[in-house]
Amino acid sequence: MSTTLKSMMEAANAAVKRITPAEARELIAKANPLIVDVRDAPEVVKTGKVAGALHVSRGMLEFRACPDSPYHDKAFAKDKTIIVYCASGGRSALAGKTLKDMGYTEVYNLGAFKDWAESGGTVDHPIESGM
Repeated sequence: MSTTLKSMMEAANAAVKRITPAEARELIAKANPLIVDVRDAPEVVKTGKVAGALHVSRGMLEFRACPDSPYHDKAFAKDKTIIVYCASGGRSALAGKTLKDMGYTEVYNLGAFKDWAESGGTVDHPIESGM
């Protein structure tokens, strides 16, 4: 039997707690988490990202999170709290499950960037081209 997107999403949502923007702000205030934006670059350029977030597109996550990879980003530490988000919550759920499968234990899914922005969460906006 092959895996379906539905079964992958069910497993991801069961493994990674979905948090609200308010809960994310609490975690940011007390845990100094790594916030990871897993959207594609054009999405980030268009809307900005959660203030202080690290942009790692979903396709590069495993390479950036694995200490043995030549593309490893030292911001990823297995003892660090990690909050992931995307445009709607699907990619971030899958990303969170991947991180958990890789041994990261404190992983949360913030879900949709727009929910963060609309709730008054701070946003880093991209620099306008030509500036």
